[in-house]
Amino acid sequence: MRRRSIVSDYWILGLALIFIGWFLWRMTSHESMGWYVINPSTPQGAVNMKFLVGGLWITIGISIIAMVLSMAIGLVAALMNMSVNPGARMVARGYIELFRAIPLLVMLIWVYYGLPALLDIRLDPFAATVIALVLCESPFQAEIFRAGIQSIARGQHEAAEAVGLSYADKMWFIILPQALRRVLPPLANQFVYILKMSALASVIGLDELVRRANDINNNEYRPLEIYSFLVIEYLVLVLVVSWGVRRLEKKMGSDESGR
Repeated sequence: MRRRSIVSDYWILGLALIFIGWFLWRMTSHESMGWYVINPSTPQGAVNMKFLVGGLWITIGISIIAMVLSMAIGLVAALMNMSVNPGARMVARGYIELFRAIPLLVMLIWVYYGLPALLDIRLDPFAATVIALVLCESPFQAEIFRAGIQSIARGQHEAAEAVGLSYADKMWFIILPQALRRVLPPLANQFVYILKMSALASVIGLDELVRRANDINNNEYRPLEIYSFLVIEYLVLVLVVSWGVRRLEKKMGSDESGR
């Protein structure tokens, strides 16, 4: 069954690559298309291509940092939300409900323009984007962790307590490793979501994929070609991440059905 699953993954990736190749062939075969703007065989096309691909690393960097911080804050919020302390539960629930209700674009604009005025600090677009992503994403991570922890059988908690483990040791050595296996798929979905939502950072001037595509289009006036290449960049990026996550799921045994 596992072999068949691996073959299926490669088929999906292969079909996606075939589709991308067909799409590029159809686009380039059209007489009115101006693919010279991103043709690496021409001097200007090579410069444009290098500029576009360079934004990929900014997008990936933002997404990874935001994901790690969101997971850390989300885990803390989840543990507080399940605490026996009513004050901790109130703070965690208020945090989750507040920031889960705010659209990312609104939060991004407020953090970039409002937070510096409120706290008398200066934020560059990169820092503002990370903060906005973490604030809007960590509540969802908290709910994912809460569901994963609560899905662990009560007997696991009782067994850990029976051998004298403290609450911290019980969570760290017994409960969280099992919960992490179960929440890995939804966490992977959230990472893909962050990758795509990072495109909103272009509205505050962050030099990521979308912003760079806009800059080139303002100079070349070839939106179809440039934004088609942008679509392909995101498609390939998400496919690679999804493939890597499926490999990690199988390695960690997250697929408990054994398929």
